[in-house]
Formats: sequence, structure tokens, C-alpha cells
Amino acid sequence: METHAAPDRKDEWARHWQYPGVPGLDLLQARYVRHSFTRHTHEGFVLGAVRRGIEDVALPGGTIRALPGTVVMINPEVPHSARAGVPEGWVYSTLYPSSALVAGIAAETTSLRGTAGFAETIVRDPSASHLVHAVHRAAEEGNALAADSVLRLVVARLLRRHGGALPARPAPAAGARTAALAREVLQARMAAPPSLEELARELGTGTFALLRAFKAAYGLPPHTWLTDARVRRARGLLEAGATPAEAAVAVGFTDQPHLNRHFTRIVGVPPGAYRRERTGAGSPPGSGAGR
Repeated sequence: METHAAPDRKDEWARHWQYPGVPGLDLLQARYVRHSFTRHTHEGFVLGAVRRGIEDVALPGGTIRALPGTVVMINPEVPHSARAGVPEGWVYSTLYPSSALVAGIAAETTSLRGTAGFAETIVRDPSASHLVHAVHRAAEEGNALAADSVLRLVVARLLRRHGGALPARPAPAAGARTAALAREVLQARMAAPPSLEELARELGTGTFALLRAFKAAYGLPPHTWLTDARVRRARGLLEAGATPAEAAVAVGFTDQPHLNRHFTRIVGVPPGAYRRERTGAGSPPGSGAGR
């Protein structure tokens, strides 16, 4: 019987970085095998193109399988997680354009009204997939004109073919105000948050009512949302020059290893590698550790 060696985590690599030539854009290029992304959200958009292998992406509507030639499109604040869909993992390039950048492209190239976004989460479009990879190549070569031009071309193409106005916020449902107040408390007391029971008591509600209201409003339970928010704040601190140990304390993680674990499972690279890229001491593509 034919046997195959199990994939090794040491074969994983990732680079999460910003290219100064294209403001408002983060880039991730990686190969992941055993690594998985825990459920999280992004403030901006996600455009991912797999080069080899398969990525399984779990979204509120179900799990999608991203294969070579497809493009995954995720709107801001949509909870999702991801993992390898085959034993050999997946290799891909991802673009994270800000909401402002996408809005500007939509205003210039489409007739969409309201807040522009994507009506589909995955499409088979080899040409668009090729353009996503091309943005990365241009940025790595330091070609700002090409990187910016190709980014705008691929975003405009996807918006015209698969775009739509994001739904307006519905009228506040029962419990929505409680959920909003709970989020404010967690943001303000991130380093020393209350327990669920304490939070519910402060807000004059029950624990299960709070859990239901919070997940209905934000797509995540309070503890998962708080971890996501801590990592977002840690990213800002690392970009400003804080060390991973300083960032861990500031956002309320018990220690740096806790930050390392949660940060890597949400961002895709460890906080030290993320900080090096943002503070000018970055390493070449193919380095770092694995999204």
C-alpha cells in the first residue's frame, strides 16, 4: 500500500505586511498546513486567492472551499474562520483593502449606491485570482505604480461583477442596546474585563439573554469578540513600536505566550514577525510563521 509522509508544520511560512506604495492595504502571503484561523472579523475587506491546495473558510452561511482560480471575498465585520481543506494545506495570497479604499474605487467605477460590498463570498474567476497574485508581486518588487493600478483593477472588476450595496443596519432589535453597552464596557475595560455574570448584573439582564443579544448583534459571543478586539488593539500597539510583551500586558492577555497564540490564530503570523514588518526590520517573503 502506498504511503505518504505527513505534512510538517516547519513547511509553513507566512508574511503579513504593508507596502508604503499602496496606502490602506495590508497583504498576506502564506503556506499553511496545520495552522487554522480561529473565528474572527476584520475592519476592512478580505480578498483571497489560493495558488495551490484548498482552504476551507467557515462563514455564517456555511463553509466554502477555496481552490486555485477562485477568489474569496469577505465584507467588513463578517465572522469567519479557516483551515486546510487537504492534508498538504494551501498556498495563497490575500489582500486586505480598507473600507475607505474600496469605497473610493466603487464611487469611481460603479453605480452602486450606499456602502459598497460584495454580494457573494466566493467566485471562480481565474483572471481576478491572477490579479490578486500580481498585486503581491508588484509590491514585492517595489513597483508602486503597478501594485496600485492592479489593485484598483481587481477590486473594480469584482465590484462590477459581484458587488452590491451592503444592507443598511436594521432597526435595533430587542437586546441590541444591551449588546452595545456590553461592547462598550469590554472595550473600556479590556485589560481587566468583568465576568459574564458581573457584566450581566451591571447591565441589568440575565447571562443567557446577554449571550443571545451579543451574538445576534456582533456574530460572536462576548469572550470571542473580546479576544478579537484585544488582537486588533495589540496590532496598533505593535505598529507604534511596542514590544509583544508590552502589548500583551496592555490589552489584558495573561502573558506574551497567550498573545502569541491568539495573535497567530487570528492574524496569521506571530506578533514579533508582525512588528518587524511594521517597524522597518522586516524579513523577506517566505519567512515568519504561520495566518
